[in-house]
Amino acid sequence: MNKKKVAGLLLGTLAFGAVIPQADIAAAKERPQTVVMTDGEVDDMDSFLRFLLYTNDLDVKGIIYTSSMWHYKGDGKGTLFESNMDWIKKFHPGKHTDLRWCGTDWIAEYIEKYRKVYPNLCQHDKAYPAPDKLRSLVKIGNIDFEGEMAKDTEGSKWIEGLLLSADCKPIYFETWGGSNTFARALKSIEDKYKGSAEWPAIYERIGKKAILYNIMDQDETYKKYIAINWPNIKVAFNEMQFASLAYIWPQVVPPSQKKYLQGQWMRENILKGAVGGSYMTYGDGHKLAGDPEDKFGSLEFARKTGYQQYDLISEGDSPSYLYLLDNGLRSQEDFSYGGWSGRLSPSGLNHNAWEDNRASYDFNPETGKMDKYYSQTRWIGDIQNDFAARVAWTQTDYKHANHAPELTIKEGLDLKVKPGQVVTLHGQGSDPDGDKLSYVWYVYAEAGTYGAPVKIRAQGNEAQVFVPQNIAKAEKIHVICEVSDNAKIPLKHYARVILTAEEAAK
Repeated sequence: MNKKKVAGLLLGTLAFGAVIPQADIAAAKERPQTVVMTDGEVDDMDSFLRFLLYTNDLDVKGIIYTSSMWHYKGDGKGTLFESNMDWIKKFHPGKHTDLRWCGTDWIAEYIEKYRKVYPNLCQHDKAYPAPDKLRSLVKIGNIDFEGEMAKDTEGSKWIEGLLLSADCKPIYFETWGGSNTFARALKSIEDKYKGSAEWPAIYERIGKKAILYNIMDQDETYKKYIAINWPNIKVAFNEMQFASLAYIWPQVVPPSQKKYLQGQWMRENILKGAVGGSYMTYGDGHKLAGDPEDKFGSLEFARKTGYQQYDLISEGDSPSYLYLLDNGLRSQEDFSYGGWSGRLSPSGLNHNAWEDNRASYDFNPETGKMDKYYSQTRWIGDIQNDFAARVAWTQTDYKHANHAPELTIKEGLDLKVKPGQVVTLHGQGSDPDGDKLSYVWYVYAEAGTYGAPVKIRAQGNEAQVFVPQNIAKAEKIHVICEVSDNAKIPLKHYARVILTAEEAAK
């Protein structure tokens, strides 16, 4: 029986309230293929530790060291390099032989931490990859200088092989640093095949296959090479929303969500075990060799800059994979839907690019204003609670740990509606631990296209949505159902129902 049929049977059984081990549910799901490309700093390292605990939900195809405007190794010959990026010139003007380079050992060291907890994690989900499998995926890419893409590297050749493989399933490339190693792989393919009989088919297949998620634009290789030569590749630019989990989070996270990033909560829920205990925070005493700017482990520095011990430093690269997690928000389908990676909108400059422009702002009820960060910060508590559960999995057996509930909608997730119609929806939740469940329903107005308030009335697992009389044909209303368990640290699953008007108001 194929995976889709198995998943369908499992979900059908869940609808009747059966308790099915989460490990069996996960085994039936199609996991998105992904490649991490990291330049390495405290920010990347903390993102990677979280990433390790979600590798059961992802099909990891590569973990590649790369460079960026912030970090590069140098060529070992004393060659001086000056950045082309205006942003970095403010912080590191002039020429450098290397810049804040933390080496190419830290990923393997963290995978060894993962190895220590791997047997425990497998009790919760057999889909966790073996440590040796992860080690085999670590490759060194183009790391000498910012934007260097002149030569093939182990990492670029690995990406090239993935792009040229016969498998046509999407591969999601996470750009935690620069996009230069990815660009080098594309350049090698272009050099080998452009002008040949195979080129049109290769070009088309790669355009459908590769999805690039850039945390900032950390070198010029997208703008100067990829966008010009491969405009058919879909790209997301998260230029500011990632700050919700990054260095300036105290200035952008709403008061209701800040506790999940503050020292007391982090110490109690994250900073324990081989993986969680390696997570770096303010004033924890760590010091990264190779990065003179890493002063965050100093308690004196933390207090002088307004932070408390164990406060989050930064984990700004995590949005590049959080949208791939199957939590029911369907954010993998369309960047404009929004979810744990925030919400992006189509770019006005490139038809294949999405960005966190003004159209991506969400209404922040705590300020009463549209907020450029709120499409990310609205989920902080849920994201952190889920992370805390994963950390607990590294230390606790299945019976004594918490696992997220499952949720389906009886009527389906994509419904055609008419103006003035009252749509009744029923959430059907189940919990692998047998916990009591509660439901919350709301209309995610910014994700839809109707553009005005929509009335919704909900009680328990049932909701009624009142389709406006003046809705236009093809306009969409996004309805979110959240199901939450009643554990000490509650976990959630979601369902997004998209209502599409099949005719205009008369």
